[in-house]
Amino acid sequence: MDTEGTYEARGTGAAPPRPAGPPPSAPPRPAAPPPGHAPAAGPGLAEWLRTPRPEREPGVWRYGHTPRPPEKPEGVSDRSLLVGVLISALCGLLLWSLWRNGYIPYRLVPLKLFTPGDWWYAGTFGGPRTIEGGDALTVYEAVLFGLLVYGCGRLGNWSEIFRRHVVARGLPFLALTTAAAGALAQLLVWKDAVPVVRPVLILVASVAGGEVFQSQTVVNVIYTLITLGVLWPFARLGRWRELIAGRRKGAAAPEAPSAPPHAETPERWPEMRAAGRTDAAEALTAEVRTGRMNDVDVARLRHAWAVSRSHPDRLATLTEAVLRTGGAAALHPSGARDLPRRTARHDLLTGQVRIGNCAEDPHNPYARRGSGVALEPALLGTSLLAVGPPGAGKSDRLVRPVVESLALQALAGRAAVLAVGGAGEQLGPDEAYDVVVRIGDPASVHDFDLYGGTTDPDEAAGVLAEGLVGDVTNLDSRRAATVLAQLLGPYRAVHGHFPGVPALRELLDGDLDAIGALREALGAGGHQAMLRELEARTRQKGGSGDPGPVLADRIALLDRPAFASFFATGPLARPFSLRSLEHLPLRVRIDLPERAHAEASRLLARLVLAQFTAIAAARTDRSLFVCLVLDDATHTVTAETVRGVRRLRSVNAGAVLTLRTVDDVPEGLHTALLGAVGCCMAFSGVTTWDGKRFAEVWGKEWVETREVAQHAVFADQPFTRALHGLRKLVTGKAVTRDAVTVRQVERERWSASELAYSLPTGHAVLSLTTVDGEHAPPLLVDLGG
Repeated sequence: MDTEGTYEARGTGAAPPRPAGPPPSAPPRPAAPPPGHAPAAGPGLAEWLRTPRPEREPGVWRYGHTPRPPEKPEGVSDRSLLVGVLISALCGLLLWSLWRNGYIPYRLVPLKLFTPGDWWYAGTFGGPRTIEGGDALTVYEAVLFGLLVYGCGRLGNWSEIFRRHVVARGLPFLALTTAAAGALAQLLVWKDAVPVVRPVLILVASVAGGEVFQSQTVVNVIYTLITLGVLWPFARLGRWRELIAGRRKGAAAPEAPSAPPHAETPERWPEMRAAGRTDAAEALTAEVRTGRMNDVDVARLRHAWAVSRSHPDRLATLTEAVLRTGGAAALHPSGARDLPRRTARHDLLTGQVRIGNCAEDPHNPYARRGSGVALEPALLGTSLLAVGPPGAGKSDRLVRPVVESLALQALAGRAAVLAVGGAGEQLGPDEAYDVVVRIGDPASVHDFDLYGGTTDPDEAAGVLAEGLVGDVTNLDSRRAATVLAQLLGPYRAVHGHFPGVPALRELLDGDLDAIGALREALGAGGHQAMLRELEARTRQKGGSGDPGPVLADRIALLDRPAFASFFATGPLARPFSLRSLEHLPLRVRIDLPERAHAEASRLLARLVLAQFTAIAAARTDRSLFVCLVLDDATHTVTAETVRGVRRLRSVNAGAVLTLRTVDDVPEGLHTALLGAVGCCMAFSGVTTWDGKRFAEVWGKEWVETREVAQHAVFADQPFTRALHGLRKLVTGKAVTRDAVTVRQVERERWSASELAYSLPTGHAVLSLTTVDGEHAPPLLVDLGG
């Protein structure tokens, strides 16, 4: 497979090491798949590229993210608003009725102070004597009517109920409502129920003279201005101009393109154009616009371009490949350009996979509620621990999307993934992987290397000891590693390879024939140093605290007929080694026989975890993100692997571990494990004991509490009692006085009881930390969103 040098071993120029058996680059390169997977059931590739992805807090789904509007202060209830509007309107009508019928004393005193005295009859209640007095009273009443309407509107909070129940329903409803209100206002105005027309005519006559009304044209103009003046406030409130402009724009010519033809949009590959590779950029632009590329192709070529920029010797090769094959340049070694099937939403430009939405819950910050939650390598690089009972959704809603995302990034040349689970687990179809190791299945194409591909006996012994007896609390794995090294080294010196499972079991059991044959071969070959190692093991055998019998018992779990064709060594055996993940963006799945061989499966899972942490930390080239996804890490975590997991974030690697309960880890490692991972996830259904540990990890925060004490108010005056009775009738509550105490207290972000009993089904609480140390508080996530 021609990869244009993208996946060559760094610094050597040689081909990278291949796994055993048939190499992972299995099938020949197929034709380009249809780009229907690029963003599934979503926009076209060009639009997908142009969609903004703003920088946000850790865990925010950035694709098309729109910040939430600022939080509004808690307002008055709808009932209180409606009651306030009703009471203010009734009070306004009552006052206006009393005014018009002359029941309000001294109502004309302010007017008489500013008008000639001969316009009025004598006395406080004297009415107008002349026509001028009657006209002044008409204008006076119109001004007071306007003030009365304004005051009732302010007291009744009419503007708030208008915004809440009219404006919030959208522009069409707003325009329709204001149009109906404007029509009603016109009816009241021209029926003279509202003092508008006569006061205006009086003011015009006082300014221009009464003779102006002899012209019908002037009268029509005045009536038209009154009509428009009455409609103008309703047009402003209803935003009629904006609605009409929008309708005209919608009915106009077709939309202009969102960007000029030669604008430097992402689908035009501006980074290539800036580097002078215009021909390659034009070729890829044509591929995007004609639909011959998908999101994996874009991510892969962007990564290949970035690698080539740092290695100028590869730049010409990549450019030539782009001109020759277009979007199929720099293919993954398998030749695949997409996965057979996707079950989650992915954004390969940011490397994110969406796992749900932030729930509308008071525990979540207001700005995060309703936003998407996503995982990416920057978060997985700190490792993730998920705890939840069976059926909580760990495999379907977390493990499968994460594995799928890492597999897509492997196709883009940016990551390598190792997924480990029980046989039959839903970790994706076989076609989505380059290597599938089915331990215990005779039909498995690939074998597994117990020694991790190393040739150093001490290194092999240390990792193997961790897998065999790392969970034995009263046994030091370092002593077990010494015992294994005393046997592995001599055996390799004689045979040129490490022993298989049957031979290793015989040596650990102290079989005299096996030990004697190995001793004779060492003596004949002149391996004196290794002979001393073997003699030291012979002397220590059977002593107090000898780990040999325990090691023999554990290795016997693998010396079963079901595993007879596995774990082979020697020149003819080519088992798959995790060291293949050092340079190649492989997609590997290991199926463990959990149902038939539960103890052997746990042993192998421990061994895989130990090998992964050791190999990831020892890589010299760390440009490739490597991640282990271990679905069910029960009894696999040891003190050494916890230290290894803690080191992963500094070597561009990570691990995803799932547990049914934290008690599946030795009690002495609970604190160490929760402190080693940067991301913790508690699914619904966890016990209070597990909830207590997560509550301790997530700590406490300062919150503001308000304590309100209500004290009854007793009225002494009859009028006050009547007002209190009216208020109780309207609100349904007795009149009280609130005594509010505000203080800062420290509370747990999530308590053990809340985690155990308050999490809805299909939800989980997730805390996140990036490799740069940026934190996100524990968030309640709806995994179905």
